[in-house]
Amino acid sequence: MSEKKGLNLTLKIWRQKNDKTKGQFETYKITDVSPDSSFLEMLDILNENLINEGKDPVAFDHDCREGICGMCSLYINGRAHGPDTGITTCQLHMRHFKDGETIHIEPWRSAAFPVIKDLVVDRSAFDRIMSAGGFISVNTSGRTTDANNIPVPKEDADKAMDAAACIGCGACVATCKNGSAMLFVGAKVSQFALLPQGRVEATRRVLNMVKQMDEEGFGNCSNTGACQVECPKGISLENISRMNREYILAQCSTVDHR
Repeated sequence: MSEKKGLNLTLKIWRQKNDKTKGQFETYKITDVSPDSSFLEMLDILNENLINEGKDPVAFDHDCREGICGMCSLYINGRAHGPDTGITTCQLHMRHFKDGETIHIEPWRSAAFPVIKDLVVDRSAFDRIMSAGGFISVNTSGRTTDANNIPVPKEDADKAMDAAACIGCGACVATCKNGSAMLFVGAKVSQFALLPQGRVEATRRVLNMVKQMDEEGFGNCSNTGACQVECPKGISLENISRMNREYILAQCSTVDHR
C-alpha cells in the first residue's frame, strides 16, 4: 500500500506580543504534513522548524489533547475549532484540508478574552464567573447525607449531565457576533438548577453569575444559535432559556413587596 501524500500548506497566523501591542498576520510555509496528524501536531512541526531557524515559535494553548480540557481553542478559517463539528482543535486532523490550501489561524476574538501572546488568550473571566456562584456549599462535617439518597428524575439528571459537559473552551463566545457568554453561563447555572443539591443557593447563584458575566464585558445574546452549532460538546440553547427563567425568578424573589 502506498503512503499517503503529505500536504504542502500556507499558514497565515496571527502574531501578537501581548494585549498592549498591535498584532498582524504572518505567513509561513510548511511541507509534507501527514493528513493523519492533528492540527496541533502540525503546529508543533511548524514551531520545530521556527526554532531551528532561530525564530520565535508560535504561542498556542494546549493541555490534554483529548478534547477534554478546552485549552486548545483556535479560530481556523473563520470557524471556532476549525472545519468540523463536535470537536476541539486538538481533535481536528489535517485530512480536512487540501494540498496547497491557505489556512488562517487566529485567537478567540472577544474583548473579555484579551490576547496574552499570539494565539493564546486570557479566559480567566470564566473562572471569575464560576467563583461568583458556580459551586455548591456543602457541610462536610461528617454528618452529610449521601447524595445518592436524594431521588432525582432521570430526565433532570440527564439534562444536568448534558449541561455539565461544558468544558469552558469559549467557542460560544468566539463564534457569537456579540461575544456573548450566555451559553457558558447557562450551562453552569443549569447543571446545578436541575438538581436538588443546587436549589438551596439557586437565587444567589444565578444573580451573582450573571452580574459577573456583565462586569467582564461579554455581549448580550441575540438568539442566532451560532454558539450551539460550534460548541464542541453540543451544549443546548435550552440552557440559556433555563438561566433566563432562573434569573427572572431570582429577581422576583428579591423584590421588596412592602
